[in-house]
Amino acid sequence: MVRIILLALLFGTVTRVYAQEAFSDALHASIETTPDQAPAESAWLDLRQNAPQNSRTQEAPSWVEAVTLSATQPAGDTSSKSVFRIRVSPPGPDYQVLFCRLFFDDKPGQQPELIAWDESGTHVVRSGALGLGIDLPSSDSVLIPMTGASSIDIEVPGDGKSVRAAYLDWMASSALVHPLNADRREVIPEPFSSMPPLHSLSEDVEHFGTVTATLAKEPIQIGTDIQESAAFQFGIEAQPLAALLTFEVANPRVDAPPEIYLNGQDIGPVSLVLPELADPGYRGQMESLLKQMYFRYTGWLRAQKIVPITSLKVGTNDLIVVNGTGSGNSAIRGTQIQLKYLWDKSDYLLKTGQ
Repeated sequence: MVRIILLALLFGTVTRVYAQEAFSDALHASIETTPDQAPAESAWLDLRQNAPQNSRTQEAPSWVEAVTLSATQPAGDTSSKSVFRIRVSPPGPDYQVLFCRLFFDDKPGQQPELIAWDESGTHVVRSGALGLGIDLPSSDSVLIPMTGASSIDIEVPGDGKSVRAAYLDWMASSALVHPLNADRREVIPEPFSSMPPLHSLSEDVEHFGTVTATLAKEPIQIGTDIQESAAFQFGIEAQPLAALLTFEVANPRVDAPPEIYLNGQDIGPVSLVLPELADPGYRGQMESLLKQMYFRYTGWLRAQKIVPITSLKVGTNDLIVVNGTGSGNSAIRGTQIQLKYLWDKSDYLLKTGQ
C-alpha cells in the first residue's frame, strides 16, 4: 500500500491523490546527470536495535547524513515514543521527492508515523499512522516532498523495536496515461514491483460478460487451522464458464501460499504474484532441524486462484481461505470473485471431432 503525500503548506493540509495526478507540476521530468555521474543511489537503513557486539557501522549514500534514535515523552502523556531521525541532504536541486518504504511489525497501537521537518524545526508533512494494525510483520510506503525538508522522523510508540528497516530512493516524474474507460487506480511504480494495490468495488459490476463481486474489502486474519480461516458465502444465478478468485495477502510464506476450499472441497493453493528476489520485503527464517531457509514476504502480495466451475453450484456457495501448512499467521484483504459468462461478442473456437 502506498500513501501519497503532497506538499500543501499554504493550506495546512496533507492531500492523498491518484498517482496519475501526483506532483504533476512539482517534480522534474528527469534527474539531470552528466556522463560520468550516475543517479543517486538508493539507501537501505537497518534500524534494528542489535547488541553492540553484533552490530556493524552501516554504509549509506552520502545524501544520508545521519541516523539517530531517541526517546520522547510528550507533555501530559504517560506513554513514551521512540524517534528514528534520518537527516537527508538532496544530491541536487532536481531531487525533490523521496520514496520511503518502512518495514515494521504492524502492531495495534504501535503503528509508526513519518514526519518531515525543515531546518527551523517546523514539520512539513505528516503521513498519519502507517499499516493497518494487523499484528503481523509488514511494510508501508510513502512519498515525501523534500522541498524545504532536511530530516525525516520515524515516530513509533514504545521502545521502537517494532521498526526494522527503511528503504529510501529518489523519485522522478514521467508522463502517465490511462484508458478513459478503465478505472483509475492508485498506481505508484514502486521499486522491485509494478503490481498496483487491488481495487475493491462497492457494488457488483458487469463488464463484457464478466461479473466482479467484492466478498470482503477489510483485512481478515487467517491461520493454518480451519477455525482460523476466512469464510465467505456468495450466490450465483447461473453456472459461469470460468471463475477467478483474487485477494491480497500480507506476510505469506512464499513457498506455502493460502489454500482454498469451495463447498467443502480442497481446490488447491493460490498463485502469488511475486516481486523480484532483490526486494527487501523477503524475510528469511530458519527453524531447528531444518537445513533450508524459507521466506515470507513482509508486505501485501496479489493472490489468485482459478476456481473449477464444476465445484461451483447455482445458489449459495461457501468459500474458505486458510493458510498453507507451516505458514503460521497471515491476513487477507480485498477479496473478490469474478464470474465469466457467454457474451454476445465472445471470442471462442468450436472444434468438431475428426
